[in-house]
Amino acid sequence: MTYRKTVLITGAGSGIGRALAVEGGRLGFNLIIVGRTEATLAATAALVPDAQTTILVADVTTSQGRALIADAAGARLDILINNAGTLSVGHLSDMGDDALTRMITTNLTAPIALTRDLLPALKSAGGRIVNVGSVFGDIAYPFFAGYSATKFGLRGFSDAIRRELSGSGVTVTYVAPRATHTAAESEFSALIEPMQMTLDSAERVAAQAWAAILSGKRESFPKGKERIFVKIQRLFPSLIDKSVGAQARDSKTLSALKPVSRA
Repeated sequence: MTYRKTVLITGAGSGIGRALAVEGGRLGFNLIIVGRTEATLAATAALVPDAQTTILVADVTTSQGRALIADAAGARLDILINNAGTLSVGHLSDMGDDALTRMITTNLTAPIALTRDLLPALKSAGGRIVNVGSVFGDIAYPFFAGYSATKFGLRGFSDAIRRELSGSGVTVTYVAPRATHTAAESEFSALIEPMQMTLDSAERVAAQAWAAILSGKRESFPKGKERIFVKIQRLFPSLIDKSVGAQARDSKTLSALKPVSRA
């Protein structure tokens, strides 16, 4: 009997998480799809009728939710994809505590804690941790300050836990998509044109992520200008300061941002 590997995906009810689940099912993985809404998870499962799929309604930001996830994963888990995330955009001076706490808890604390809780199952399988970050985790964007901070943190966590687990059989892939066509796009749609953003489909992001996972890559960035900007950012950050800073000061950007800040 052929052993089918299992992948657990958080935030699998829509967007990139749904696309990751669909592609994972197509590749022959058993799926554990996690989210807070049963209806959206059921819709994801319906897209992969040939996969063995477990739907799990759980909030990854709570200890109770993570306990449910660990129980569902059992004693052995081949791949954990920390995908669940949230986004708030605008001037930092307009950002309330609730929005900041929600981003930090969902985007950073939850994946760190869930990884910790699932380490025994991942070690048993010699599995892989996949953290879905963002290009904004390298290139810190104005008006995305809180979001960028959480994705910088997730990238740092990915490097640290990779080194901590060296020799254990557990490996780590950090995936950094650029802006993506998902429901979260409504949070920053007014800024797409003035800040010259390029958006990918969730399906394209998922395909690139799975290619990186299956080839055992350390990290994955989109093809195009963003990959070049990431390299410049790491070597010559002052050049990115000038370029992105000019975008932030541009009157078209500031005009587009007004309705975002009021939302």
